[in-house]
Amino acid sequence: MSQNPGTKKSTPSVAFGIDIGGSGIKGAPVDLARGEFSADRVRIATPDVSTPENVADIVAKVISSFDLPLDVPVGITFPAVVQHGVARSAANVDSSWIGTNIETVMGKALGRKVVAFNDADAAGFAEARYGAARGSTGVTLVTTLGTGIGTAMVVDGVLVPNLELGHIEIDGRDAESMASDGARDREDLSWEEWAQRLQRYYGVLEDLLWPDRIIVGGGVSKNHAKFLPLLHLRAPIVPAQLRNAAGIVGAAALAARAEQNR
Repeated sequence: MSQNPGTKKSTPSVAFGIDIGGSGIKGAPVDLARGEFSADRVRIATPDVSTPENVADIVAKVISSFDLPLDVPVGITFPAVVQHGVARSAANVDSSWIGTNIETVMGKALGRKVVAFNDADAAGFAEARYGAARGSTGVTLVTTLGTGIGTAMVVDGVLVPNLELGHIEIDGRDAESMASDGARDREDLSWEEWAQRLQRYYGVLEDLLWPDRIIVGGGVSKNHAKFLPLLHLRAPIVPAQLRNAAGIVGAAALAARAEQNR
């Protein structure tokens, strides 16, 4: 049935999220009211040769593990700057992705419409909607501390995409080269030594963006008690809540929003 002009689509109750990473491709249906998986996640290793065709084949296998109706919105996170569905960079995947329309490649492989987002953006949106900043207004800055630094910003519920703030220059260095968890591990820094670098990094971000709150994700966030209390910032800085589920949940939520706005 065609929709009456001016009638807003109802919000889907379930959407599907896929999180493409350098080591694994994960997917699950998401209950959008709760921001939780409605079935167990499926994970398949990312192919060693991670070209668009090879990755799309794995994504298709993940989706085929579920009896997913064609009208369920599907969102895909990708480790790159993503502009209007096109990968403009490639982190931990084959460089042939650069300039590739992710949505076109995946849509063809899956036989359904999909939308694609930067992985940090999806995780940040999930934390703002369902996690550590749920119900908050104003400016939420989400960072993921891992091998590098991922960043996302949500302003009054609106995602500001592709903020590559892990690569700002601080004291003559790329920020993630000195403040990521990878740098902590590589240089065998104590928690106190690393916290000094984080203080400098987050202090610069605060002066540039004036966030109302800062959320810290990534694998190291499970050890937040060892370093977050050592930071002294204007904004409250707290650990992420959704952890490894954030990418899938955020991709699903953003796909549902895109479907509602079509």
